Amino acid sequence: MTEETRAIIQRGLYYDELELGARYLHRPGRTATEADNVLFSSLTMNTQALHLDAAFSESQPFGQRLMNSMWTLATMVGASVSQITQGTLVAQLGLSDISFPAPLFHGDTLYTETEVVDKRLSASRPGQGIVTLRHTGRNQRDEIVAVATRTALMWCAPSTPERTP
Repeated sequence: MTEETRAIIQRGLYYDELELGARYLHRPGRTATEADNVLFSSLTMNTQALHLDAAFSESQPFGQRLMNSMWTLATMVGASVSQITQGTLVAQLGLSDISFPAPLFHGDTLYTETEVVDKRLSASRPGQGIVTLRHTGRNQRDEIVAVATRTALMWCAPSTPERTP
């Protein structure tokens, strides 16, 4: 690397850079596969037949296997990491108001967006702030398949290079 070359490290946004009401669209989307569903369900010991048993699922109201909703939630949060929290997150504080208003199936593509709905500086942790994010997942037909509110403890922008987390 020459002296003229500037090194850029991929990171998320600091507390100070997050704007209330801003909506971040995370791309690319993620197409859900049968392998995703079987592996995730098996790894998490979720033996729900609606995820694993095609013959049983055909006889149920949706007529096919459903993607594990926890896979959908984890994938939505994961899709936001590189754009929002990579290297700027101190800790995830909680998830709430989680809903799955429509099913996600194998072959559907999950597109996630994140809206900053609240933020405040931490009263007890200098240099950190608490941010409330609303993640929304939509399929390729723009139907909402999942919504979750997430509270995160975020670093404020460093005032000196030594402060960089």
